[in-house]
Amino acid sequence: MSSLQAFTVAVELAERRRDAARQALRDVQGAREAAQAQLEQLSGYAQETQNRWGASEGRTLQPEVMAHHYHFMGRLDHAIGLQSGVVGSQDVRVAGARQVLLQAELRLASLRKVLERRRADQALAEQRREQKQTDERAALRLRATYDAQG
Repeated sequence: MSSLQAFTVAVELAERRRDAARQALRDVQGAREAAQAQLEQLSGYAQETQNRWGASEGRTLQPEVMAHHYHFMGRLDHAIGLQSGVVGSQDVRVAGARQVLLQAELRLASLRKVLERRRADQALAEQRREQKQTDERAALRLRATYDAQG
C-alpha cells in the first residue's frame, strides 16, 4: 500500500469516527433535552399543585390532609432535585461528547492536510520526472543533430 493510499484510508477512518462522534453528541443532546423536559414537567406540576393548594387557603382542612399535602410536596421536591441532578449529569455528558467531536474534527483536519501535502509532493515529483525526461529527449535530439552535422 502506498503512502497516499494509507493516508486516504486514515482520512476515511477519521471521517467515520468524526461522524460517529457527531451522532453520539446528537444522542446525548437528545437525552439531555428529554431530562430537561421531564424536569420542567415536574416543576410545572409542583407549581400547579401549590397553586391549587393556595386557592383552598380559606377552608378549614383536617391535619391529616395538610400532612398528606406537605408529605406529597416534599416527595415532589425530592423528585425535582433528583431530576435536576440528572440534567446536570447530562450536561457533563454533552460537554464530553462535544470534546470528543472536537478532537475527531481536529484529527480529521490534520490528516487531510498531511494527505494534501503528500499529494502535492507527489505531483511535484511527477512534474520533475516528466521535465527530466523531456530534457533528456531534447538533449538526445540535439546531440543527434550535432552528430549528423559533424
